[in-house]
Amino acid sequence: MIRFFRWLISLIFRKGDKFDCALDLMRRLPPQQIEKNLSDLIDLVPSLCEDLLSSVDQPLKIAKDNQNGKDYLLCDYNRDGDSYRSPWSNTYYPPLDDGQMPSERLRKLELDANNAFDLYREMYFEGGVSSVYFWDLDHGFAGVILIKKTGDGSKKIKGCWDSLHVVEVQEKSSGRTSHYKMTSTAMLWLQTNKPGSGTMNLGGSLTRQTEQDAAVNENNPHIANIGKMVEDMENKIRNTLNEIYFSKTKDIVNSLRSVQPLTESRQQDALRQDLAAALQRRHNRGDN
Repeated sequence: MIRFFRWLISLIFRKGDKFDCALDLMRRLPPQQIEKNLSDLIDLVPSLCEDLLSSVDQPLKIAKDNQNGKDYLLCDYNRDGDSYRSPWSNTYYPPLDDGQMPSERLRKLELDANNAFDLYREMYFEGGVSSVYFWDLDHGFAGVILIKKTGDGSKKIKGCWDSLHVVEVQEKSSGRTSHYKMTSTAMLWLQTNKPGSGTMNLGGSLTRQTEQDAAVNENNPHIANIGKMVEDMENKIRNTLNEIYFSKTKDIVNSLRSVQPLTESRQQDALRQDLAAALQRRHNRGDN
């Protein structure tokens, strides 16, 4: 595998910028192997380590909050050093005395957002884990909404869905409207293992961006505005993944494998040849 990476990287790096080529390569490799592939890539190109770690989205990991027994997701946005902050208890694990914390106002908003997206996750995914983290900015705030849904443990079908929505909120001086900018990434992989078809892996990732201005009031708080954007984006990404990965795969499989018996297919081919020959003879007699 390392030799293949060396050959592939030496080939693509001749055609453009190293970082852009490496990033494009990571986007095309199977999402279930991102951690291993990213580690191999960093070993080969150590100078790109920081840029790749900050730009390549990795599958989310699950941890448990010891104070209330709830699961939460780990990512760079709730990490400080080697510790990760739980959105439920606002506690770092392992303990960290001077870890970064959101302001009091933002912490209340963070709790409300976690409860709201916990319901959203249950309605759309019927399981899984979600986490929301906010941090302060000079003229507003930013946050990330994380959702992870793994398979049901079936031996025949395995898979995982990871979605990350990074939102930047610029609050206008009037306080009546805000500008929302969101970058969303979804990673999906599926693996089936059946006696009739064998093992098949299907996976990929998509990244999309959107931004809009929206009114902020009692009927349209920040959480509602962000929730609508997340819901719309996830629906679009799901539809795109369905069209690209599932529909295209089905077309390819259908083109490789005929559902008709071989004898029937041969009879149709023979009939077409006989008709073509008869039309050609008729055409030749007409010319004469």
